Amino acid sequence: MSNSDTVNTGAAVYKRVLLKLSGEALMGSSSFGIDLNAIEGIADELVEGQKLGVQIALVIGGGNIFRGVSIASKGMERASADYMGMLATVINALALQDAIEKKGLATRVLSAITMREVAEPYIRRRALRHLEKGRLVIFAAGTGNPYFSTDTAAALRAMEIGAEILLKATKVDGVYDGDPMKDSLARRYEKVTYGTILEKHLGVMDSTAISLARDNNLPIVVFNLFQKGNIKRVLCGEPIGTRVEGD
Repeated sequence: MSNSDTVNTGAAVYKRVLLKLSGEALMGSSSFGIDLNAIEGIADELVEGQKLGVQIALVIGGGNIFRGVSIASKGMERASADYMGMLATVINALALQDAIEKKGLATRVLSAITMREVAEPYIRRRALRHLEKGRLVIFAAGTGNPYFSTDTAAALRAMEIGAEILLKATKVDGVYDGDPMKDSLARRYEKVTYGTILEKHLGVMDSTAISLARDNNLPIVVFNLFQKGNIKRVLCGEPIGTRVEGD
């Protein structure tokens, strides 16, 4: 099925999901930082998804502001660089919270690094309570530990809150057997196993995140964030993007 502008208006097929957004999703057409129009569009999509009655939690990256791995490769101590990247995710979380709450949806930012003046500390039971009350929850600062990516944080938080699925929103419409930006013959998978991703190094998420999902039977759907209405489509069970699951 193609990613058309026609959105399934039926009921959602999930009760609780975790959505992973890259920091780059907030850049829009810019090359750095936060684009308010991009955030506005994402906020609209999330509000529409919440109207379906789905409990939505979100993990956001910080690559639009700071990439710890890239800076570490140039000589900075890795742990310090990773902590700086975690702080960038908090900036993104606060920006997204502001945009969402302006549309009337209650939102809470829970940070793995304690900074009570701007975010609540991450406590699993508190996160569950917010979700049960219909609030959108944004998990910031990754896992709170260096050497772990926000992809791994997404898989971890998804399992901690009992999410039925991990939704990985990207700039492409699924998982390919090559780089679709460079190879016009690259083929998109409709379904693919965790093992295939690890064996072929397909780069959907880092290997720790994929292994964590595999070990706990957490399905993943990889889809294009920038196709309007796709968040609602995936929540309604439309077969968009690529589904990652066991053999």
